[in-house]
Amino acid sequence: MQISVVIPSYNRRHTLERALRSVFDQTSTVDEVILVDDGSTDGSSDMIKRLFPQVNILRQSNLGVSAARNRGIKAARFEWIALLDSDDSWMPQKIALLRDARQRHPEFVLYHSDEIWIRHGVRVNPKHKHCKSGGWIFESCLPLCAISPSASVISKSTLESLGMFDEDLPACEDYDLWLRLCHQFPVHYIDKALITKYGGHDDQLSQQYTAMDRFRIHALHRLLKTATLQPEYYRAAEEILLGKLDILINGAVKHHNQTLLDEFIPLRDTWYRHGDQVPQC
Repeated sequence: MQISVVIPSYNRRHTLERALRSVFDQTSTVDEVILVDDGSTDGSSDMIKRLFPQVNILRQSNLGVSAARNRGIKAARFEWIALLDSDDSWMPQKIALLRDARQRHPEFVLYHSDEIWIRHGVRVNPKHKHCKSGGWIFESCLPLCAISPSASVISKSTLESLGMFDEDLPACEDYDLWLRLCHQFPVHYIDKALITKYGGHDDQLSQQYTAMDRFRIHALHRLLKTATLQPEYYRAAEEILLGKLDILINGAVKHHNQTLLDEFIPLRDTWYRHGDQVPQC
């Protein structure tokens, strides 16, 4: 199992060294490391070139995390893509355990694991809704992102067949991809915390955008309109879509956000009129 690591980064000089050291401290060596510098202005690429000369650094203008990941995936020389966000890190045995899982369960196109959360330097316990799992997890992917990119190792050919990450989504691009993948494929889950996710810093996407569910709504809407879903998956996705629309619109009313109201009230009304017509597979 040959593995290319893809790390997108934008002005993450303060976390990149930690992320890359976690890659090179693996008990099972990866085959390639690609860092996609998404228009950084903090000198992070020069630092990494000096500290980790074996890293393949690709530079581009600031196009967003999806474009950066896609650039790295396209450049990868190997079939298996291990994603790592520049503010996260891996446990030393992550790649060894992923390779073992692949050897024992070769039928899967995606492998992922549990994780540790650090917020403002303090370990926190995820809520029950954040619990990870394996198998056919499409319905678990509907409320929120059920797989952390940094925990995943994915078949490159599968990513290409799915159309890669959506570069039009500024956030929740991982949620969108997992929806498109998990209604077609089961995934393998390793019940061990193999990554550490660090949160609470100002440059997280979740800190930069309000009303994050608007991006999940776009992903759900497109999936329902374009994908061939089993009837039970269609009904479950539609229920989540309508629930998210109601919550988003109620919040927009409360905060007098006319822009969101103008965009999402017509969408909600359309689904309440026509959304109960479940297509047959």
